[in-house]
Amino acid sequence: MNAALRLVGAAVAGIALDAAFPGLGWWPLAPVSLAMLFLLLRGQPVALGALVGMVFGLAFFVPHLSWSGIYVGPVPWLALACLQALYVGAFGAVVTLAGRWVGTSWAQVLLCVPLWVAQEAVRARTPFGGFPWGRVAFSQADGPAVGWAWVGGAPMVTFVIATAGALTALAALRLRSAGLGRSQGAWRPVALLAAAAVLPLAGDPLRTAGQEPPQDQVTVAAVQGNVARPGLDFNAERREVLGNHVKGTLALAEDVRRGRLPAPDVVLWPENSSDIDPTRDSQAATEITLAAAAVGVPVVVGAVLSEPAPNVSNSTLVWSPTGQVTARYDKHRPVPFAEYVPYRSFFRTFSTAVDLVRTDFAAGSGPNIVQAGPVRLGVAICFEVAFDDQLRTAVRQGAQVLFVPTNNATFGRTDESVQQLAMSRLRAVELGRPVAHVSTVGVSALIRPDGSFVGKGGHFTSEVLSASLPLSTSSTPALRLGPALELAIVAAGFAIPALMAIRRARRPDGRRAQPAGSRTARWGHLSLVKPRRGSDHPASAAARRPGLSRRDESGAEPRTT
Repeated sequence: MNAALRLVGAAVAGIALDAAFPGLGWWPLAPVSLAMLFLLLRGQPVALGALVGMVFGLAFFVPHLSWSGIYVGPVPWLALACLQALYVGAFGAVVTLAGRWVGTSWAQVLLCVPLWVAQEAVRARTPFGGFPWGRVAFSQADGPAVGWAWVGGAPMVTFVIATAGALTALAALRLRSAGLGRSQGAWRPVALLAAAAVLPLAGDPLRTAGQEPPQDQVTVAAVQGNVARPGLDFNAERREVLGNHVKGTLALAEDVRRGRLPAPDVVLWPENSSDIDPTRDSQAATEITLAAAAVGVPVVVGAVLSEPAPNVSNSTLVWSPTGQVTARYDKHRPVPFAEYVPYRSFFRTFSTAVDLVRTDFAAGSGPNIVQAGPVRLGVAICFEVAFDDQLRTAVRQGAQVLFVPTNNATFGRTDESVQQLAMSRLRAVELGRPVAHVSTVGVSALIRPDGSFVGKGGHFTSEVLSASLPLSTSSTPALRLGPALELAIVAAGFAIPALMAIRRARRPDGRRAQPAGSRTARWGHLSLVKPRRGSDHPASAAARRPGLSRRDESGAEPRTT
C-alpha cells in the first residue's frame, strides 16, 4: 500500500472513531477504527507513521470537537483539534520507532495497545492541565465494555477496546498471509476475531459487580430550567435564567404537595443557574430562599461569585431553606480559553476571540464534596468530569452520590451534551456511585451505579427529574488502584521494546531479528508478505553462483557440482 492510500485509510479510520461516540453512538466501530490505524502504522518509516497518526487525529478531532467552534468561529475549534491530533501523530511516530525494536509485525501491533493508552494519558495532562475529551473509553457508555471501568476506570476501558482492535488487526494479518482453508492454521484468524469480540463483552457482568442492596436511599430532584436562547450570550438575561430554575422548583413543590412526586431530600440546580452572585445580590438571594423554603430542603445552586477579586469563581453552593450557605465547592479546574486565558497577550495575536473571556475564573481549593441535607455530594463541575482524579478523590472523601452540574447552552444543539453525559455514566460504573448529571438546557439525567438511567431529560427543555438513588459506601477496584493501573500499562508500552532489544543484543549467535514490517518478518511459519522475486533476491543470486544449488525439498544440504 502506497503512502497516499495509507493516509486515506487513516482519514476513514478517524471518521469511524468519531462515529463510535454519541450522538451516532456506533460504539462497535471503536475497536475497528483502532485496528485500521494499527495496521496502517505497521512497519512504516517514522515520518510516515507520524503523518498517518496526524491524519487519523484530524479526521477524528475535527468533527468530534466541532461544538467548540459553533459560536466562536473556526479558529479556536481547528486550533484545538490540531493540538489534539499532534498527540496522535506523536503516537504514530513512537509506534513506528519502537516497532523497530520488537522485531515482528504482530509484536508491533500489540505494542500499539499500551502506547495508545500512553497517548491518552499524556493528552489528558498537557498542556494547561490537559484535555481528556475524546478518550476511546467515553465512546462505550452504551456498550458492554463500560463494565471494565469498574476494574480500572477509563484507562482500563480504553485498554480493552485497543486490545480488541489489535486482535482484529492480527486476524486480518493472518487472513492475508494464510487464507481460510489453505493451511493448518486457518482457525487462528477465527480465534483472534472471537477473542476481539468477547473481550469487550466480558465487561458487561462487571457493571453490577460488587454492588450490594442499598441500606439507604436519597430522593433527589434535578431542575433543568432552560435558557432564553443558546449561545455565548445565553445568560444575557441572567435574572430570567435564575427565574426559570426558581419556577421549576416552585412547580416541584406544588407537585409534591399534590402527591404527584415524592418529597425530595435535596434539590439540584445546574452550573450557571445563578450567574448573579446571590451572596451579594439581595434579590437573587431572596428568590433562591423562596424556592428552598417552598420545598423545605436545601437547594444546591450553581453560581458565579464575584471573588476572589479581580477574578470570579464558578461555585456550587448549598442553600438552606432559611437562606444560609451551608457548604461551598469552587471549581478546581477552570477551562483554559473558556473560563480563563493563559498568556492572553500572546494568544490574542492569533485570535481576538480570547477577549470574549472578559474576567478570568480562579481555581478553587479544598474538598471535592459538599454536605447537602442528608447526603454527601461529590462534585465535578462540567469539564471536570472528564478527569479521572476529580470524582475519585470525592469518593475517597466520603461522597455517596456524584453530582455533575453543567451548562451546555454555549454549545447549542450539538453532540457536546451527550458526549459529556457519557462520561458521567462511565464514572458511575467506575466508582459504584449514582450520578446526578444536571444541565441548564440538557441533556440532564439521574444515573444508577451501573450506568443506566433512572430518568433522562430532553435538550433545550424545562423539566424536573425526580428519583430515589441508592447511597453506597462500597469501594471498587478502580478506586483502590487509582492511577496505578494506567501507569503500569504505559510503563509496559515503553519497557517491552527496551527489554526485547536487550534480549536480542544478548543472543549468543549475535543475530538480530528483522524490523517489523520488513520483507522477511514472519508470524510463526508464515511470511507476512511474499518474498521478493527478481535479480536482487538472495535465492536468485544463489542460483546464479557457479557450483551452488538450492536446498532440495528433503532438506539436504546444497551440493557442489
